[in-house]
Amino acid sequence: MRTEEFLTRLDGEVLDYFREMLDVLVEHFGISRAEAVARINERYADEDISGMNQDLMCHEFPEFWAYHLYFKATLDAQPLPSGDPDVDGDLSEWEVRPPPPRESPFWTLKDE
Repeated sequence: MRTEEFLTRLDGEVLDYFREMLDVLVEHFGISRAEAVARINERYADEDISGMNQDLMCHEFPEFWAYHLYFKATLDAQPLPSGDPDVDGDLSEWEVRPPPPRESPFWTLKDE
């Protein structure tokens, strides 16, 4: 199914999962819901989230994917933070990935 916020088709279970990722981005990083949705859309707009892709994605907690949407990978391929405070350490050392450009189609919600 399509929703007003997400650009990819999601069934009910995966829609809930995407909304959990959205909540993580808003609550952990203090960004707006509109920006969180834009980050998710930028990454997953053209993805087929069904079958094996759904199983692979839902194998991880929503925090894992949300942190990967927020932080930029390093050149030395160091594992990105995953939302586990016991493993992640000091998050201030990580570079934040820029949000998608405002004029892009990924911004489906208005900032509140």
